[in-house]
Amino acid sequence: MSKKLKFGLPKGSLQDATIEKMAKAGFNISVSSRSYVPYVDDDELEIRLIRAQEISRYVEHGYLDCGITGHDWVVENGSMVHEVGEFLFSKATRQPARWVLCVPENSKIKSVKDLKGKRIATEVVNLTKKYLKKNGVKAEVEFSWGATEMKAHELVDAIVELTETGSSLRANKLRIVDTLLTSTPRLIANQAAWKDKWKRQKIETLAMLLKGALEAEAKVGLKMNIAEKNLAKLLRELPALRNPTISSLSLKGWVAVETIIDEHVVRELIPQLKAAGAEGIIEYPLNKVVY
Repeated sequence: MSKKLKFGLPKGSLQDATIEKMAKAGFNISVSSRSYVPYVDDDELEIRLIRAQEISRYVEHGYLDCGITGHDWVVENGSMVHEVGEFLFSKATRQPARWVLCVPENSKIKSVKDLKGKRIATEVVNLTKKYLKKNGVKAEVEFSWGATEMKAHELVDAIVELTETGSSLRANKLRIVDTLLTSTPRLIANQAAWKDKWKRQKIETLAMLLKGALEAEAKVGLKMNIAEKNLAKLLRELPALRNPTISSLSLKGWVAVETIIDEHVVRELIPQLKAAGAEGIIEYPLNKVVY
């Protein structure tokens, strides 16, 4: 009987982005609406789709060996788990998410101190209570089941809400007072599973491949040919071409240059390469970059 690693992936807003990243890492996952157990093309993995809010608890208690969830939920649940790695991806952007204290634009509340005796709605009750205690403020904190942004105008004095860009808060005429926590997705492991040699190796392999897939998203490969006499000038003038691979061509006096660079500089770089004498320039996407 083959060994199995029970791996929890977040169901909900991060689900599609996580499955996409797993595919780029080399693990193809198929989700059926009729099953809670997705198919994965790795006999050593058992995938479970669970809400991100709950994953850290199930990992901590050993029902899952490892899982991907937000740092915020590890903190909110107070879970004692081993953090394997941080992965900067989300459903919309690669920006970290923030839990922020918000009030209506016309509210008199300017700082956390103004919350004394007020009512706050949020999904992260424990995090908010710790924040208030840290600042020496006594206020009522209630759990919000949803529509939290609307409640700030009618039902409560303030909210603590998750945001990436702040655009939704602005659209709802809310003003950010303070940031309680910045959060990114993390790969976490059960303490006992991390001590198990086989499970740890499997988890570390997952982390390496996921990190390689994420690194590759912001980079591209470049290939080109250039006359040897122009090579030194090319490398001197274009610092983006650090430690490129250089190989001889069958055509005497010419070499091939291959490198990996940040995708956002390519549009400025290619004209410079052409002006420096490069020919046959090819840009290609990458699946993984493992350092």
